[in-house]
Amino acid sequence: MSSRITIYDLWSQKGKKKWAQTHIDTAKEAEAAFKSGIEIISCEPDHHFSEVRKVAPGAFLSVGLKHGTVSSKQEAIKKGFDILAMGGDAVYCSHSINWIEAMAKEGIPVTAHVGLVPNRATWTNYRAIGKTAEEALKVYQDVKDLENAGAACVEVEVVPIELADYITKNTKMITMGMGCGDVCDTQYLFCNDILGINEGHYPRHAKKYVDLQKEEAKIQNLREKGFQMFVEDVNNGTYPEEKHQIKMDSKEFEAFQNKIK
Repeated sequence: MSSRITIYDLWSQKGKKKWAQTHIDTAKEAEAAFKSGIEIISCEPDHHFSEVRKVAPGAFLSVGLKHGTVSSKQEAIKKGFDILAMGGDAVYCSHSINWIEAMAKEGIPVTAHVGLVPNRATWTNYRAIGKTAEEALKVYQDVKDLENAGAACVEVEVVPIELADYITKNTKMITMGMGCGDVCDTQYLFCNDILGINEGHYPRHAKKYVDLQKEEAKIQNLREKGFQMFVEDVNNGTYPEEKHQIKMDSKEFEAFQNKIK
């Protein structure tokens, strides 16, 4: 395996290794995740990305192509190459299969998405996808279409474990499983869920390992306390103390006054 994980590395380990995966929002999260043994990291190509690549040098980075930001195959290809040039290892794309195929034909590794796809949830609502035979067949057909289009990986989100298992065993793509048991090639969970900083609804599949939100509240209280103490000192004249001040030699100050007369 190379020092930086590649698609070849992932495919070579399919069925042999379970990869831990998370989605991060900050470079600090990426650094902590990578140091903790998480080797697949999903993120966005924002202003933090160069630092993310720096602090997680060996990680496989699946970088999001923001939904709705491209309107042609050529534009998708251009943005895909831009992401690779920035240090991404794959381009996450929830656009149509036409966009995915166009990037794949140019050698751009693409991560596709099936099951519950948040960017398309208006068509399904937020629920488990594939619980009926008809719906399961649709999900599986989507997987095969994406595979034939050249996608390298596919996020499989909130589908029954039986379907996720069947998909994983019947596709060469790396399946990135979230909310579908332990049968996919990766075990994927957002860092907001892992770290307990999700301010909204915690999905059924999520597990909070630490309560960082509680700790952040303590830190915020300390911030407020520090500012309050500063304001009190200013109001009652106890800051700055003499030790905080710079003194000028009295003769030099007298000379200064003489110069401006």
